[in-house]
Amino acid sequence: MHIHILGIGGTFMGGVAQLARAAGHRVTGCDSDLYPPMNQQLAAAEIEVVEGYDAAQTSFEPDCYLVGNAISRGNPLLETILDRALPFTSGPQWLAEHILRGRWVLAVAGTHGKTTTSAMLAWILEHAGLNPGFLIGGVPMNFGASARMPGAGSPFFVIEADEYDTAFSDKRSKFVHYRPKTVVLNNLEFDHADIFANLDAIETQFHHLVRTLPRNGLIVANAGAESLARVFARGCWTPAERFNDPSGWRVEGSEADASLRVLQGDELVGQTTWQLAGEHNRSNALAALLAARHAGVPIARGLAALTRFENVKRRLELRGTARGVSVHDDFAHHPTAFAATLAGLRSKLGPARILAVLEPRSNTMKLGVMKARLAQSLAESDLVFCYAHALGWDAAEALAPIGNKAVVDDDLERLVQRIAAAAQPGDHVVVMSNGGFGGIHEKLLAALAG
Repeated sequence: MHIHILGIGGTFMGGVAQLARAAGHRVTGCDSDLYPPMNQQLAAAEIEVVEGYDAAQTSFEPDCYLVGNAISRGNPLLETILDRALPFTSGPQWLAEHILRGRWVLAVAGTHGKTTTSAMLAWILEHAGLNPGFLIGGVPMNFGASARMPGAGSPFFVIEADEYDTAFSDKRSKFVHYRPKTVVLNNLEFDHADIFANLDAIETQFHHLVRTLPRNGLIVANAGAESLARVFARGCWTPAERFNDPSGWRVEGSEADASLRVLQGDELVGQTTWQLAGEHNRSNALAALLAARHAGVPIARGLAALTRFENVKRRLELRGTARGVSVHDDFAHHPTAFAATLAGLRSKLGPARILAVLEPRSNTMKLGVMKARLAQSLAESDLVFCYAHALGWDAAEALAPIGNKAVVDDDLERLVQRIAAAAQPGDHVVVMSNGGFGGIHEKLLAALAG
């Protein structure tokens, strides 16, 4: 069939586009702001992308329109589709019906760590020769693509299971469509303030997911998350293994020797060395190992895979070095993620200076819901630079608790110059945003190079 995708530049819809193309369909799409890495992925898949949402795109006469959840009523192309009663569906619904049906789906859900854990899980299965398909909200460096179909004869498909809403016409979380056999529940806290009124509303969606799981499936859940305990208290019909459990599955390690050790109680089950830093990544690794174990991969073999795991683009990705200053890119966009990213880098770097550069770009951050937590989440940094363009709240006031460590500016070019002026040889700049951030990485490297 020919499908035309509205909002094709998003990590999820762009992944769906690549899967549809690989499955033999003709795929076109449209968006208004494409940036790396998704624009590069779509180009590599030879998928035609139209700029904007002009109603004239109906002349393509596709068999079906897939409508991304970033598309709202009032969008000219969507309104024309509705007025003319043209066939449309959501990305998750199409994915469930055309790609996931009949497969062993391994889904990774949670407020934080979904992308990294999904990438780890897919790589462990790949390393074990199971040739999984996957759809991940980022580009795993071991694969070089955010999505692919399973290999011949492989039933396995790993999917990053997002709790964000499905589409303008379906306000359930995306993950209720996926019908996984194995599910990871990494953590659960308040986010997406634009669609969820409170944490209880998100817990309800997670319980909808739990209700879809079969009795012969497996839930891999973070024992340290009280919110997940409340989800299970509503009812659970599927066996569960818990990680971060002092008397059960747990993980240890250190940046000093790059170690990763898996324990069950006091028994050392296996160990390896690897490239990633931070307690949060060790926890992600254990979740991935347990999920892969359900698919038949022993812990020892999973650890051998993690030795060769190369992380995901935009997860503390080094973008370049100029004048002795290293510039990293990270997708963090929530105070918990800011804190975890900076703590992991601090444990790796020791006393070296860290300059945190953030763009409060997510809908939750733009609404100011998390502003009271912002200053504390940046505690591991030596200097903080905040891009405050189009915010509805006072970033300088929110960062006042950290005093003169913080610089706030609503002009991107001026902010770049202020960062470059403050940076010293040996510093590490960490740019944190869930968007393109106006190409700040290249601008900063150019400014540093002089």
